Amino acid sequence: MDEKQTIIITCAPYISPILAEEVKALGYPVKASSILEVTTEGSLTDCMYLNLHLRTAHRVLYRLKGFRSANADQLYHQLKTISWEDYIPADSYFSVNSFVKNPTIRDNRFANLKVKDAIVDYLQDKYGRRPDSGPLQDRIAVFLHWKERDAGIFLDTSGESIARHGYRQVTVEAPMQEALAAAIISATQWQPDLPFVNPMCGSGTLAIEAALIKAHKAPGLIRNNFAFMHLKTFDKSAWEEMLQQAEQELKKTITSFSNQHASIIATDNDPKAIASARQNAVKAGVAGLIRFEVADFKDTALPSPAEDERKGVVVINPPYGERLGEEEQLASLYHEIGDFFKQKCAGYWGYIFTGNLNLSKQVGLRTRRRMEFVNGKIDSRLLEYELYTGKR
Repeated sequence: MDEKQTIIITCAPYISPILAEEVKALGYPVKASSILEVTTEGSLTDCMYLNLHLRTAHRVLYRLKGFRSANADQLYHQLKTISWEDYIPADSYFSVNSFVKNPTIRDNRFANLKVKDAIVDYLQDKYGRRPDSGPLQDRIAVFLHWKERDAGIFLDTSGESIARHGYRQVTVEAPMQEALAAAIISATQWQPDLPFVNPMCGSGTLAIEAALIKAHKAPGLIRNNFAFMHLKTFDKSAWEEMLQQAEQELKKTITSFSNQHASIIATDNDPKAIASARQNAVKAGVAGLIRFEVADFKDTALPSPAEDERKGVVVINPPYGERLGEEEQLASLYHEIGDFFKQKCAGYWGYIFTGNLNLSKQVGLRTRRRMEFVNGKIDSRLLEYELYTGKR
């Protein structure tokens, strides 16, 4: 029953190279990748493992069937050939989402309805009763990918997106999504045994994700509900064993840090932001790895750079000035960040994550790399600066 199939793991734009490295590090082959996804293969048990451990993914989709379909009627008949009773219990609830680019379909909701009808009609014949369906993604989730005549039907084993890691109880304005924060950290030169400094930390997402990476804490440990848990195929004992192994790895890593000073530092000049960040870190179980301080970014105290020439990182996510007139007010802030990098961060790698490339020109330093991301719907860049001691 738990056979190997194509697994498609979705992500935000431009993150797929980082996600592909994560997938390979977990021991899975990368069969293909595009701007929004990575393709691997495995069983539904493997889907559980991927949901538990992936940091930069959005959803883990397990393919049930690929087929050709010219229109909605053909789609309906193809879907009725799948043994839905193997996956969906009689008294269950499921949701349907889709990506559709087919000339006969004007509205995705119509395709979703056809999928729902096929599943419900099939199960009505099998069980003599109809399961419930609706928009909520907290139970069984089905996903349709239909482009021209090529269609695939998937079990969305994540349900609600795993891009949210489940620890953020309190947020400040415009919080960064957890999967994006993890991808940004992975794109830097940071190594977990070196300092990670996050001035202007807001609700603390970057610092918390760094701490989760440092602690080897699987992000799925913080979450107690995935769509795969509601499937007939759910192997509870296999899941509990995965959780136990992840907890043991975490305990082993945390013990090795017990005698070290916190080398993850998060500061903000807003006491409410620091209170929120600290509360989120407690929920994530990594508060002991982060030093939170109320301080202006210019006054952030950095640990001395490593003597072996390896560099810690300073990562700042300043405001972007999205509203009219804000850009002029923020120009001096970006200039001050450049001064802070030059004067106080020598021996570190400096990073600015911004959705405003005009403002980035005010930093006054030459970038070593510019990495493309999307934050929500904002085209953004992670700018890398190598901050030398003395003159180069």
